[in-house]
Amino acid sequence: MGEPRVIKKYPNRRLYDTAESRYITLADIRKLVVENVEFVVIDKKTQEDITRSILLQVIAEQEHVGDPLMSRDFLSQVIRSYGGVMQGLIGSYLEQSLKLFAAQQREIRERVRSQGGDSLSGASALAQQNYQRWQSVQEEIFRLMSANRGRVESEESSKPM
Repeated sequence: MGEPRVIKKYPNRRLYDTAESRYITLADIRKLVVENVEFVVIDKKTQEDITRSILLQVIAEQEHVGDPLMSRDFLSQVIRSYGGVMQGLIGSYLEQSLKLFAAQQREIRERVRSQGGDSLSGASALAQQNYQRWQSVQEEIFRLMSANRGRVESEESSKPM
């Protein structure tokens, strides 16, 4: 795969797609994400990579349209996770969970396509297999979180007062 597509964000808040030589919107950014187009958003003034910030704007815009994906409680939990010892692990946990979910969706679509009409038994077996995968991923993440918590507590207790 080549270099990622470069989107420049100008001080006037406009986004410029250098590959297509045109201004684009957050809806266009969303389309690039959905189509799995690799891109990076660069602040024209500072040359800083602001891709994550723009992706968060796309999410915020999507949350205002139709049924929101994230509940108020979920968003509150995410906010409370910042700055804590487990911040990195929580981000990794959420990322791995979504990757697993996407893989499961692909697998279900492939099985339904290959089995034709009798997809109920295949879907049931796949659901059980996915549940076992989920448990395995969850156990590994909790194991890592426990190990990290123990390490941090050990470091804090050995600090001179």
